[in-house]
Amino acid sequence: MMKTNMGSTVLLLGLIFLLGAGVARGQSVAPPQNSAAAAIAPTDPGWTVAFPGHRVMGNVYYVGSKGLASYLITTAQGHILINSSLGSSVDLIRESVEKLGFKFSDVKILLISHAHFDHCAGSARVKELTGAKYMVMDADVPVVESGGKLDFQYGDSADGRYKAAKVDRVLHDGDEVKLGGVVLVAHKTPGHTRGCTTWTMKVAEGAGSGPDSGGGKVYDVVMVGSPNVNPGYRLVGNADYPEMARDYELTFRVLKSLPCDVFLGAHGSYYGMEEKFARLKDGAANPFVDPAGYRSYVAEREAAFRAELGRQKVGGE
Repeated sequence: MMKTNMGSTVLLLGLIFLLGAGVARGQSVAPPQNSAAAAIAPTDPGWTVAFPGHRVMGNVYYVGSKGLASYLITTAQGHILINSSLGSSVDLIRESVEKLGFKFSDVKILLISHAHFDHCAGSARVKELTGAKYMVMDADVPVVESGGKLDFQYGDSADGRYKAAKVDRVLHDGDEVKLGGVVLVAHKTPGHTRGCTTWTMKVAEGAGSGPDSGGGKVYDVVMVGSPNVNPGYRLVGNADYPEMARDYELTFRVLKSLPCDVFLGAHGSYYGMEEKFARLKDGAANPFVDPAGYRSYVAEREAAFRAELGRQKVGGE
């Protein structure tokens, strides 16, 4: 736990807000050198603002807040929820699920994008309410089962802690998660966390529970875990995560290799969720079909990573 006087506390709170806002927009924002704020988990006011639940395509629905993305994939045998978000987010997610006409209690599988508190702090409560099986990528399992204490960046900060949750299935790169005809593939895209996960699936427009249930063209859906270099991340000489830069390199190779028609992500800001939602109209082209947007996003994030890596190498960090 960090110790500060009143003046530095005010400064830190201001830095948290500014840095967190940058991360939520998918930006890499470098903090002042040797800033204590680098160890504090970022936050953003939009994370707790309700947003209308909506159908993305087929059996894929957005049930998150304005700033934190959660997805419901529905099937006749129960549902899959991706990202439990904050501990306080669970009621918001449940309300969105029920307003869309589904039962929250029918969630059978819980997945996450990565083991940061803004994407998994609500997992213990989701398990309690639904009995869902919690499935997490191997390298993130120790972090979620420790309630964030073993996070390489935020483990010493109370802001990054959350209620620990037992993992029911340990996932590995390339593993499939199946339910009711739906197949989700877990792609390990590390760096942001060691077990950061990008999810892919195939969805037919107009489908009820998967690509074989009827409907038109089958689309490739990609839910990006996170390629962002958070404020305070040390890509060079990081004793707690020495392979971090190499892992980011792997992540960008993976992301560039994935076929993508429908671009989604751990934060709606990654793919312009609010703007695309505003364009949803009956009979109009689905705005979430955006392969060019996906390629542009990945390229911009890779450029930001390489710029930060170069800066740190020059600075000797």
